[in-house]
Amino acid sequence: MLAVIDIGNTNITLGLFDGSRLCANYRLTSGVKRTSDEYGFLLTGFMNNAGVSAAQIEAVVISSVVPKIMHSFTNSIRKYLNTEPIVLGPGLKTGIAIKTDNPRELGADRIALAAAAHYVYGGELLVIDFGTATTFDYVSARGEFMGGAIAPGLEISAGALSAKAAKLPEIEIKAVTEVCGKNTIASMQAGVFFGYVGLTESIIARFKKETGKPLKIIASGGLGKLIYDNSPCIDVYNPTLIFDGLRIIYEKNRHALKPEPGQAER
Repeated sequence: MLAVIDIGNTNITLGLFDGSRLCANYRLTSGVKRTSDEYGFLLTGFMNNAGVSAAQIEAVVISSVVPKIMHSFTNSIRKYLNTEPIVLGPGLKTGIAIKTDNPRELGADRIALAAAAHYVYGGELLVIDFGTATTFDYVSARGEFMGGAIAPGLEISAGALSAKAAKLPEIEIKAVTEVCGKNTIASMQAGVFFGYVGLTESIIARFKKETGKPLKIIASGGLGKLIYDNSPCIDVYNPTLIFDGLRIIYEKNRHALKPEPGQAER
């Protein structure tokens, strides 16, 4: 079996693949500082819940945008799963040609999402990840990462209201049906929700105009379904898209991987 792990600024998500079938997935917060043993207990607990033992894990593939926890996290993989984790980065084949000014600055999660969207859906794509930040990435039909846009995520947008305006409370992010709120909370929810739907649709329209392509719009991320359910502009919502990307990248590299810690060849 293959374990794939995405370490984001808000959450760590774990997926377990039996061949090409995703058989379980779990989520924990990444905002808490933990030891390697704590990570190990959590990971093995998730696996036990899925009926999977450490001995069944063939490999572990990680994408991460949180460097400060990687030492403890990778040590937990070595200690509790008895395998050297494969960390997505330079030296791994992804099937995606990065056409940005500085390819090395591109987040591993965006590369994995681009790979998944290209190989699962194909064609001219705009891949949107509704995470801590919301990323809009254009992937050509040839599998080229052409660039993208980054906006504050839904939770950041809502949090900024209560953090910067003394009399505004924290709110639940949810879909609403009326833009004219009858109280402070309803007004904030309307502004955040409709504002974000508008932001999303406007950026999609600008990508289509700028590229001149009939882009297929693929969305992922925890809050992506909220926008997908309320906007006709998004074609597909796939909450586990990044897991597919990490699995695909692993398959492209599995025969070239060496046993030395942290090393992989093209």
